[in-house]
Amino acid sequence: MELFTFPWWSALLTIVLIDLVLAGDNAIVIALAARNLPPEHQNKAIVWGTIAAIVVRSTMTVGVVWLLQIPGLMFVGGLGLLWIAYKLIADSTDDPNHSVTATTFWSAMKTIVVADALMGIDNVLGVAGAANGSFDLVVMGLLISIPIVVMGSKLVLSLVEKWPVIIHLGAAVLAFTAAQMLINEQLLDAWFDGEEWVHHLARGITYILAITGVLGLGLLTQRRQESNHKSETFWA
Repeated sequence: MELFTFPWWSALLTIVLIDLVLAGDNAIVIALAARNLPPEHQNKAIVWGTIAAIVVRSTMTVGVVWLLQIPGLMFVGGLGLLWIAYKLIADSTDDPNHSVTATTFWSAMKTIVVADALMGIDNVLGVAGAANGSFDLVVMGLLISIPIVVMGSKLVLSLVEKWPVIIHLGAAVLAFTAAQMLINEQLLDAWFDGEEWVHHLARGITYILAITGVLGLGLLTQRRQESNHKSETFWA
């Protein structure tokens, strides 16, 4: 594809739009992972988390042809993302003994990179398809998305501090994304790929189970941790 031609600009616009859509998920993951860090480390985690996310996404896009040959990849990634969504709620307590994903800079970075890698499996296929083999388009689209992700993360972080319920909304978004990955798994096409009522029902049940399961188990774990913490405080 020749540079700066109409097809080139059209493909770049498509990639930027895809990156804008996935930037919302990235911003949520980065913000939630950094929410319990000291204020002086939050901006550092956001910036470096964004850079790490871009590197991960670029690397995955380069290897998309190889990724496409792996059966069951969407399924494994979807299950992994469900676990990340659950942990974001389960670890949202302020007790440092139970808050695993966001007490240190490196634990926050680990959460950001793992979650972005899992979410990127689905989105990177669309980016690679829009680029039509042109890696310069992929890189430019990702670079354009960097300030969007950074600004979005800071916005989400400030909102989380005012309204903690956003943590649960963010986890629900990640659970929804995980359900999409499971539904898009080629090995499960017999269940999900079709317009019959049974296919619509299967897709709907998957979305509902993913979201309610993550929220329900996360809240249950959170309350159990808070109860244990109160008991430990009482007997201390």
